[in-house]
Amino acid sequence: MRLILALDFGGTKLAAGVVNAGSREWLYYERRLSPANADASTDLKIMRSLIHSLLQDVTPAAIGVSFGGPVDATTGTVRLSHHVPGWENIPLKNLLEEEFGVLTSVDNDANVAALGEQQFGAGQGYDSLFYMTISTGVGGGWILNGKPWRGAMGMAGEIGHMVVDPTGPICLCGKRGCVERLASGPYMAQNAREILTNPQAILSGELLKNLVGNNLNLLTGQLISEAAAKGDDVATTVLQKSAWALGLGIGNVANLVNPKLFILGGSVTKAGKSWWDTLQKTAKETALPEVTFEILPAALGDDAPLWGAVALVEEIGRWE
Repeated sequence: MRLILALDFGGTKLAAGVVNAGSREWLYYERRLSPANADASTDLKIMRSLIHSLLQDVTPAAIGVSFGGPVDATTGTVRLSHHVPGWENIPLKNLLEEEFGVLTSVDNDANVAALGEQQFGAGQGYDSLFYMTISTGVGGGWILNGKPWRGAMGMAGEIGHMVVDPTGPICLCGKRGCVERLASGPYMAQNAREILTNPQAILSGELLKNLVGNNLNLLTGQLISEAAAKGDDVATTVLQKSAWALGLGIGNVANLVNPKLFILGGSVTKAGKSWWDTLQKTAKETALPEVTFEILPAALGDDAPLWGAVALVEEIGRWE
């Protein structure tokens, strides 16, 4: 029995699973939220607790890791996290290999999830696809000609920082109007707060304010989706802007690289039919008429990075 340990370091949550090599069912699985003030050491402490809880002193054959931020996949070094401080240049692969004594492979969460969906999910049978995760941030991962494609410096797929509105709000990367700045969950909440606190705003957002008892700090992307489904004007405006930004990014990527399939995962993709309709319409209108593609929700849901971490380990020999 060869056990594979899969780890997912997300922006707001941490997850771990154990599976027999070749199996498609978790033997053990656990997920925990990361504290609001977490840093790298906090995340590592929580993940170690998860690992020891699942393994019960059993040694896995290998470890696959999905990390929510730029990673040097060759060395397994985390370059940084855009959402959790303290991850700058952390040799995560080496840390885990020294602690557990087994082969470990680490890559960016979007790259890993793309591999997971292509091997086990919505991308089965496709040799070219672009996976996008839209949640705390917005990132992407490529499968081209049946293989992961990371780019010259491992930074391919950063659609979240494609500028779609040059006069838009400032993103954490310093540019204006990035896809992530308009489409990610936390930024949608911020955009709604800014409208609701603007004395010149025409929109009321009464339903949205009622949902949080007028405490706008409690706003989340999920609440905005719920309020939009019930017809709230502010929530609808913010949600439609999110779908528009993402659709514009997808249409441009389709023109540039021409993949057969776009797979969308992450919490924001649960925003409902109106969000999906606007996304699909904008993407098709942005792409050239001759450029055809499909846009599908991730079949593996929130577990795409974890199953991708399994695939990362199982397929190492194939990619190397």
